[in-house]
Amino acid sequence: MLTNLHVKNLALIEEADINFFDGLNIMTGETGAGKSIILGSVNIALGGKVTADIIRKGAEYALTELAFHIDDKKKIAALKDMDIEDAQDGDVIISRKIMPGRSQIKVNGMICTVSQVKSIASLLIDIHGQHDSQLLLKESSHLDMIDLYGGSTVSDVRKRYDVVYKQYREALSQLEQMDTDEESRQREISFIEFELHEIASADLKRGEDEELESRFRKMSNSQRIISDLSTAVQLLSEGSDNVMDMMGIAVKSVIEASSFDESLKSVADSCSCAEDMISDVCRQISDYVNDSSYDEEEYKEVEERLDMINSFKLKYGRTIDDILEYADKRQEKLDALYHYDASLAQLKETVHEKEEELQKLADELTAARKKAASGFCKKVSEGLSELNFLNHEFNAEFEQTGHFTSNGGDSVKFMISTNVGEPLKPLSKVASGGELSRIMLAIKTVMAGKDDTQTLIFDEIDAGISGRTAQLVGEKLKQLSCGHQIICITHLPQIASMADTHFVIEKTASGDVTTTDIRQLSDENSIDELARLLGGSAITDAVRNNAVEMKNMAKAFLKK
Repeated sequence: MLTNLHVKNLALIEEADINFFDGLNIMTGETGAGKSIILGSVNIALGGKVTADIIRKGAEYALTELAFHIDDKKKIAALKDMDIEDAQDGDVIISRKIMPGRSQIKVNGMICTVSQVKSIASLLIDIHGQHDSQLLLKESSHLDMIDLYGGSTVSDVRKRYDVVYKQYREALSQLEQMDTDEESRQREISFIEFELHEIASADLKRGEDEELESRFRKMSNSQRIISDLSTAVQLLSEGSDNVMDMMGIAVKSVIEASSFDESLKSVADSCSCAEDMISDVCRQISDYVNDSSYDEEEYKEVEERLDMINSFKLKYGRTIDDILEYADKRQEKLDALYHYDASLAQLKETVHEKEEELQKLADELTAARKKAASGFCKKVSEGLSELNFLNHEFNAEFEQTGHFTSNGGDSVKFMISTNVGEPLKPLSKVASGGELSRIMLAIKTVMAGKDDTQTLIFDEIDAGISGRTAQLVGEKLKQLSCGHQIICITHLPQIASMADTHFVIEKTASGDVTTTDIRQLSDENSIDELARLLGGSAITDAVRNNAVEMKNMAKAFLKK
C-alpha cells in the first residue's frame, strides 16, 4: 500500500508530508484549496506530464516522493525481475525531482525512465479520475474488462488462440510475399543465388573471426612486442647490474649466512627458487624473440580476410553464426521459389488449416467470454442497484468482427437502460458524467477480487451526485476498502463520514505568499469538517449535531 507522500516546492505546496493508512483515506477541503495538486503530485511522481510553472515560485526545484510497502511475494518477485534494487524487503520509494527544463525519476535510488516507472506503478496503484470514466465510452476497453473478469477460463483459451494466430499471421505474410509475377520472382531468385554464392565462396568457419582478430592484433603490434621483450631481457640478464647477476650475489650471500644459522636454510632455498624462476623467464622470452618472425604476406592475408568478414557482417548479420543462419533461411526461400507452384499450394493449405483452427478457438473464446460477461453484468447490475440505479438494466452486447484479430473475433459493448420501458443503449448514448462515475465504481468493486492492485485512488467519484446517492457511493467505497487501501478526494459529507482516516486540505495566504497544507484530523476535528461540508460558513449547533449523527450512522454501517 501507499504509506507516505512527500511533496516539496510543488505549485502552492511549500512542503507536505502525508502518512496514509489501511482502509478508507478521505481528503476534503474548500474549492480551490489545492485538492487537485495533491492528486497531481502522485501522478507526477509516476511519470505524469509537468508544466513549466509547476515549480513553486522562488524555488530551484520541486520534489514529489511516494513510499509503498508490499507484502505480496509475487509482486516483490516481479519488481526484482525489473531490477529494482532493495525491493526484497517490500519497500519501494518512487521520487521525481523537477528542475527547470528537465526532471529525474528514481526508484529506490536507481534512475529510471518514465516507461519503467509506469510499469512499476501498474503493480502498485490504480488512479481513477474523470479520464477513467471516459474509458467506459471506449468500447475497446469493454472486451478487456470481460477478459480480466473471466480469469483463467478466458485466458487459457486466449493463450492457445494467440499461438495459432501468430502462426496464421506468419503463414499469411509468407503467402503475400509469394504472390508475385514471374519477372519479380526470377529477379528475386537471381539475387538470392548471388547472396548464397557469395557466402558459400567465403567458406566461413564459426569462431574464425575471433582467431583472426587475435592474430591480427599480435602481428600489428609485433614490433612493439619485440621491443618490450628486449627491454625485459636487457634488465633481467644482459645489462650491467642486471637482475640475474644481482640475484646470484643475493643467493650466495643468503647461503653463506645460512651456514651459521640453520633457520635461514628455508630462506636460502626460496632465494634459489627465485633465481631459477627468473632464469626460466629469461629463457622463455629469448625463445619467443628467436622464434618470432614477421611475415608481410601473412599479415596482408589476415587483414584482407578480416575486412571481408566484417563486410559480410554489415550485410548479413552481426556474427558469423548470424550470417550462416541467414544463408540457411535464404536457401529455404530459394527452394520455395524454385518450386513455386508446390510452395504456393502448401502455403495456401497452411493458411486454410490455421483459419480452421482459429475459427474453433475463436468460437471457444466467444463462449468463454459470454459466460464471463453473464456473471460480470449480473455483479455490476447488483452494484448499480446499491448505487441508486433504480429499475435499470445492464448488459454486454456481442458482435462478430467478421475477421480474425489479435483479440479473437469478438466486439463487445456495454449497454444500459436507466429507466423502465427504455431500450438498452450504448453507455455513450445514455450515461451522464455522474452516472459514468458510479458505473465505474460498480465495475471497480466487481473487479476488486480479480485485480490485485492494493491501492486505489478516486478523484471526482462524487461528480454530479448528492443526497441518498452520495450516501450509497460512500458505503460502496467503504465496502471496497475492506480489501483495498482507498484514497478518495471528495466534497460530499456523506462520503467523508465513512473515512477511517480523514485529511483536510487548506489554502492560506500570508502577505503575498499563498500555500496549500494538508493535515490529518482527529475524530473531533473530523466532525467539525463534516459540519463545514454540511453547513458552509455558518456552523450552527443543528449542523454540528447533524454531522455527529452522520458519523454515528457511518459507524453503524460498518457494524453491519
